[in-house]
Amino acid sequence: MTRAIELLKNSFGVSQLYQHDVIKEDKLILTIYWHPLTIAERESIQKKSISEDPNEFALQLMIEKSLDKEGSRLFQDGDKASLRREVEANVLQEIQLAMIEAGQNRGVKEAKAELKS
Repeated sequence: MTRAIELLKNSFGVSQLYQHDVIKEDKLILTIYWHPLTIAERESIQKKSISEDPNEFALQLMIEKSLDKEGSRLFQDGDKASLRREVEANVLQEIQLAMIEAGQNRGVKEAKAELKS
C-alpha cells in the first residue's frame, strides 16, 4: 500500500513545473517557469515582504519563484524597485496571478482515490 505522504508528493510535489507565456501583440516576449509554492516558501516570502499588502507578497513571490527554461532565477531581489516603477502593473499581475492560481484546478480527490485502492 502506498503511503499518503508519497501520494501527495507524487501528485502535488515540488518537482512539478508550471509555465506562463508573456505575450504582446501575438509575439512571445518571455516564458516564465516555476515550481509549486510550498508552505515554507510562503512563510519566507511573507517575512521578506515589507508590509501585509497582498501586492507586495505577489511581487516578492514572482521575483523568488520565476525561472528560465534551464531553471535559473529570472529576477534578483534588487530588481524589485525597477519592476515596481518601470513595468506595467497589469503585466506583473498577470504573471503573479498565473503563479498563485497554478494547480488550483487539481483536486485532492485524485490522491484520495489512489489511497483507497
